[in-house]
Formats: sequence, structure tokens, C-alpha cells
Amino acid sequence: MNVNIHPSWKNVLKTEFNEPYFASLAGFVKQEYSNHTCYPKGKEIFSAFDHSAFDATKVVIIGQDPYHGPNQANGLCFSVKDGIAHPPSLINIFKEIQQDLGLTYPKSGNLERWAEQGVLLLNATLTVRAHRAGSHQNKGWERFTDAVIKTLSREKEGLIFLLWGGFAKRKASLIDQSKHHILQSGHPSPLSANKGYWFGNRHFSQTNELLKGMGKEPIAW
Repeated sequence: MNVNIHPSWKNVLKTEFNEPYFASLAGFVKQEYSNHTCYPKGKEIFSAFDHSAFDATKVVIIGQDPYHGPNQANGLCFSVKDGIAHPPSLINIFKEIQQDLGLTYPKSGNLERWAEQGVLLLNATLTVRAHRAGSHQNKGWERFTDAVIKTLSREKEGLIFLLWGGFAKRKASLIDQSKHHILQSGHPSPLSANKGYWFGNRHFSQTNELLKGMGKEPIAW
């Protein structure tokens, strides 16, 4: 696995890349991509980091697994490539933005536009085998992405972490809440959203109010 990652991240994560577990993980990923169809494309595995440099990151959204259908995953959690039908969770994210901020529902589900503004869209597991959800879990990715969260917490101040659903909420223990902001709600998946755990969380307006309060540019969601 070629660790093609933005230089700002490569510097702060270099100790992780030198850990034995990461070499094992890289071997596993290389073998999977050689023998099976996997997502996202190899060059997009670290897209979240490439689009949101370490110094520029001010909001963190944590997902679990990349989409495992054809042409969906682009390396950013909840995001799909241009022209791809929006998955149910993404539809509910956009619906909440509509309600919260009065914005028009967007045509594209590609969230690179958020990432370029400093929103790190981090999946806990960065790869997956086609049509097999969770197939690359417990191979080392979670250790790596937990290290990312801990590094952000330690090295930066005033980050806003959006933790949606039980899996993401468990990452709160990795974050120093004395110097960062955490907003939690149910997951945007229909199962959770339709029970009333997602809609009305107003995380997008709250995030922008927090950013403005810190003298930072709000996100154009």
C-alpha cells in the first residue's frame, strides 16, 4: 500500500506508519486489492487527509466503513462521487441541512467541498471489499484512525467533533473535551433518523456558531 498522504499529515503520523501493525495492515490491504475488487480506489484511500490538511482541519466527522457498492466510495465518510445516487444516510444529512440552514438540497453527494474547507471526513476503516460491509474491520485501520483522533486532540485546540450514532460516540473517550467541542446525536441512517434520533440536531448551524465564536470561517455546508 502506497501511503500517498498530504505532507502535513505524514509529518504528525510518521510514528504510526513505522509501527509493526501498520506494516501488517499495509500487507493485508495490498493483498485484498490484488485479489478482490475493493473500495475506494487505491489512490483515494487517504483522500480525507489530502483534502483537509492537518493545519486546516477544524471540524471532524467520524464514519465507520466506506460504501461497498460500485463507484460510490471516494475516501471521504458519507460522501459519494459526482453523479452517484445519494445513499440513505447522506439523504438524511442533506435533509437536516435543509431544515437547519434553509439551504437547497444539493445535486452532488460529493463532500469534497466540505473537506476543502477543513472538515475531516474520517472513516474508522478506510477500505472495504466490494459488497462485503465490514470486511476490512479489525485489521489495523481502527488503531490507525484512533491515533489520528488522539493526535488531533493532543496537537490542536478548538476542534469540533460531530459524533453520529453509537460507534462514533465511543470515540469521545479519545478526545480532550476541555479544549475541543463535541456534538453528538443519533446516526443519519433511516433506522435511527426515523425514530427521531437524527432530525433536529442542528449540528450544522451549531458548528458554524462555534466556529464564528472562535473567530474562524464558518463552513458553507
